[in-house]
Amino acid sequence: MWANREYGFNRFRARMFEKGDLKYVILELLKDKPAHGYELMRALEDRMGGFYAPSPGAVYPTLQMLEDLGYVTSSQQEGKKVYSITDEGRRYLTEQASTIDDIRSRISAGWDAAQRPEVSDLMHELQQLARALFRHGARGALQDPERLRKLRDILARARNEVDALAEERPSSPPAATPPSEPHMV
Repeated sequence: MWANREYGFNRFRARMFEKGDLKYVILELLKDKPAHGYELMRALEDRMGGFYAPSPGAVYPTLQMLEDLGYVTSSQQEGKKVYSITDEGRRYLTEQASTIDDIRSRISAGWDAAQRPEVSDLMHELQQLARALFRHGARGALQDPERLRKLRDILARARNEVDALAEERPSSPPAATPPSEPHMV
């Protein structure tokens, strides 16, 4: 279902949107109300529960492309460039309804998986690991070549085990969860 081959949390995040999907998401957001780039980024991050936050390097070029295509216009308001969808942009969204439905479906599937308690527990463990690494760094491990080598070895072993696990076939399908579909945009 997902074309991306990354593993782990980045796999979930990368699958959220495939190449070219962001333009539809931005147009959907602008359909509701005009916004500047950072408002769009925050709105999308909020609606994705923090699991995805587009970068300015993705959003602003997409906005420029949409403006070049005539799907959005921009104006200066309080020193910020604010974007609004055009009638042509609304027509384009209507024409692309099946693509937008596909994006919503992918987001919903990823969202449902991310809401399972065991996935939340895994994310908590990853956060704890990151904190432990920073604690060791603060205690001088990053300046001690031997301790740094040991930390890298530990992480390399863990990564290799995760990669091996990713290659295994699942023993059984995950338990169904009640739908808790986020808004696409």
